[in-house]
Amino acid sequence: MPLVRRLPKRGFRPVARCEYTVFNVGRLNTLSEQDVIDPEHLRSAGLLGKSGKVKILGGGLLERPIKVVAHAFSRSAREKIEKSGGQAEVIEC
Repeated sequence: MPLVRRLPKRGFRPVARCEYTVFNVGRLNTLSEQDVIDPEHLRSAGLLGKSGKVKILGGGLLERPIKVVAHAFSRSAREKIEKSGGQAEVIEC
């Protein structure tokens, strides 16, 4: 049998891949009554995984103005945070 058929078929995984822990905007309502949510707050709540980087997605509705500090935001999440009167601040990696 040829060597090409004997080797396992696996995908390519880049070495410098950036993995995020993902949170939806609607979940930020239930975290706490703080006005600032950042990775340290999520880590103390036990919600942040081993990657340590946070990405906020636009699922759900935000009910109060919150300042959110994260490594990345989706466009819809940024719009929903700013529409509710909050701020979306990006942390540089």
